[in-house]
Amino acid sequence: MTTLSERKITYLVASDVNSRDGIGLETYIYGDLVMEIFRDDSERRTYMRMFTKEVDLSVLEASIVKYKEEIDVNYIEYPDA
Repeated sequence: MTTLSERKITYLVASDVNSRDGIGLETYIYGDLVMEIFRDDSERRTYMRMFTKEVDLSVLEASIVKYKEEIDVNYIEYPDA
């Protein structure tokens, strides 16, 4: 069994302004995208999307910590149009 520290886990902070408006943290294991945590400023919600059938709880927990370190959890305020 490999531990979290033995896995090749990388993160990428990426913004999206096309189909959604916000910023997220992508989590990769051995180069494969496994999940993202995304702050959607237009919908004013933050959610997690999985790209694999299963993600270990330790990877999810580490990703949440990294998200909070790297990304402001406050939504961007848009002036009334």
